[in-house]
Amino acid sequence: MAAPFATLDQLAARHPAELTLLAADETTGLRDDGRVDAALRDASVEVRSILQARYTPADLGAVDEGSAEILAVYTMDIALYRVALSFARSSDRLKEGYENAVKRLEAIASGKGALAILPGTAVPAPTDADAAGEIGPNGVVIDVPPRIFSRASFGGRS
Repeated sequence: MAAPFATLDQLAARHPAELTLLAADETTGLRDDGRVDAALRDASVEVRSILQARYTPADLGAVDEGSAEILAVYTMDIALYRVALSFARSSDRLKEGYENAVKRLEAIASGKGALAILPGTAVPAPTDADAAGEIGPNGVVIDVPPRIFSRASFGGRS
């Protein structure tokens, strides 16, 4: 499984009071880091699933520092909402942050924005010799039957 786009430390640094309040265990009152980590992993899976419309897993693993930071911000917004839901402490503001993050990710996936991929880390598209029947995410496949009516079938030059 790929690493999450954001860590517990990043989330705690960005939203310390909210995280402590939202992720407090029902019995002990202490922050439940296990549930927060699970929310961060789930949020990262959600981010990847949205962005895979445009980016390969290799591309997402090779984003530059600025793109990694913005993915971390969106992941934290999604994770914070997931944490709040798991503890039944959601609010309209958290839901709005979640929805905005998803909209921005969908815009990136549709080409209205972009992530910067570090040069030299992109995986080249397979060639016909390499692919052995496999097609890349942007590959075009044309498989047509032979032409019935052609110059050759009517005795002309081909």
